[in-house]
Amino acid sequence: MKRQLHLNLFIHSRGHHEASWRHPAASPLALTDIRYYQDLAQRAEAALFDSIFLADQLALGGDVAQAARSWLEPITTLAAVAVATSRIGMIATCSTTYTEPFNLARQFGSLDHISNGRVGWNIVTSWLATAADNYGDTGQVSHAERYARGEEYMAVVKALWDSWADDAVIDDRDSGRYAKLERIRPIDHKGQYYQVAGPLNMPRCPQGRPVLVQAGSSDTGRRFAARHAEAVFTAHMEKATAQAFYTDLKALVAAEGRAPEQVLILPGLSPMIASTEAEAQRLTRKVNELSDPEVGRKRLSGRFGGHDFSHLPLDRPLTPDDFPPPASVEAARSRTEVILGLVRRERPTLRQLLASLAGARGHFTVAGTPEQIADLIEDWFTDGAADGFNIMPPVLPAMLDVFSAEVIPLLQRRGLFRRSYEGKTLREHYGLAWPKSAFDEAVPRRAWHLASSAGI
Repeated sequence: MKRQLHLNLFIHSRGHHEASWRHPAASPLALTDIRYYQDLAQRAEAALFDSIFLADQLALGGDVAQAARSWLEPITTLAAVAVATSRIGMIATCSTTYTEPFNLARQFGSLDHISNGRVGWNIVTSWLATAADNYGDTGQVSHAERYARGEEYMAVVKALWDSWADDAVIDDRDSGRYAKLERIRPIDHKGQYYQVAGPLNMPRCPQGRPVLVQAGSSDTGRRFAARHAEAVFTAHMEKATAQAFYTDLKALVAAEGRAPEQVLILPGLSPMIASTEAEAQRLTRKVNELSDPEVGRKRLSGRFGGHDFSHLPLDRPLTPDDFPPPASVEAARSRTEVILGLVRRERPTLRQLLASLAGARGHFTVAGTPEQIADLIEDWFTDGAADGFNIMPPVLPAMLDVFSAEVIPLLQRRGLFRRSYEGKTLREHYGLAWPKSAFDEAVPRRAWHLASSAGI
């Protein structure tokens, strides 16, 4: 079967440019109005996107006085989006650091049932020091410990989602038998970080388990993705680094005994689109003029674990020595490496760096015509840099509408993108295999008995 391009819509604020909330073409709806997210999801579904994606942050940003974000909790938000859509997939971010595995397995299991199998979980290990303060931690959890805890976390949630067999529910009213107890099992997990008896208190998900998505690109993050992820969101500012990441991660996946085509790599792409390249660049300049450099400085500080950049002048060329080494940063280490790569290559001033990050926080930004954007997508897709893209419109819904109306038809005419949904689940949109469960194994395990449940 011919390889198919995958497109996700990344919904963030009123667009991915940090000044998008001020732009006259941005949505007039409040960022706490569920109609905003439902409307964007419906537009993306009409354009046949694979999914929508919501990120998350577990603390209030220090730039709140001058910047807008997506405020609503993602899982709750997608429950409301699910009933306003019917085919598009929905991916929510949730932290392994500050969420109990039983709660997360239950929430995403519920969401997969509510949506009839359209849900994915973006797995993150929380890095914000301010998030640690909100959850009673005495200090920021180290990068290494976050991933060590994350590995055990994955074992627990996968076991919980697999604790019911596909055929466990009979729902036979005449016989009075609802479920086969022998097809429901505890997990009896006792590890370094978690003790969870199980089973999950709901039947198996329509997709077996939610699609597993991951976004860490550090060495540790890549190995974590190779073991667990089915789709990987990543940030690259040039094709060459995207190709190197693609080759490396696919090799790591194969080394884990998994099929490389069962892990999709989807770099972020933030396109400003107009009928001419000059007009697209003019639109970019106009939105850049709405930016506040001090907001960018605060966000840069957050990326580097709270490092103080206040002493750096805006118009002196930067060097790597102006930044802490990535290995010392306990925050989103992969993004710090992207930023430092840009500094090494281009020696921008701080003002220029902040302008480049304002568009999409270190993801690839481009201004051009629909044909130029389609050419770029095709080039990366066919030349070993991507299996698709996480589309990050700089202004919403304006640039989503232009992308849908002008770029997607070009991709369809080139035979790269679907003309209709062929499946109903996110797993089907992505072309992913059905996950096996413990009930597919030959080794017997202890069956769960109703008498072991509390209150019975």
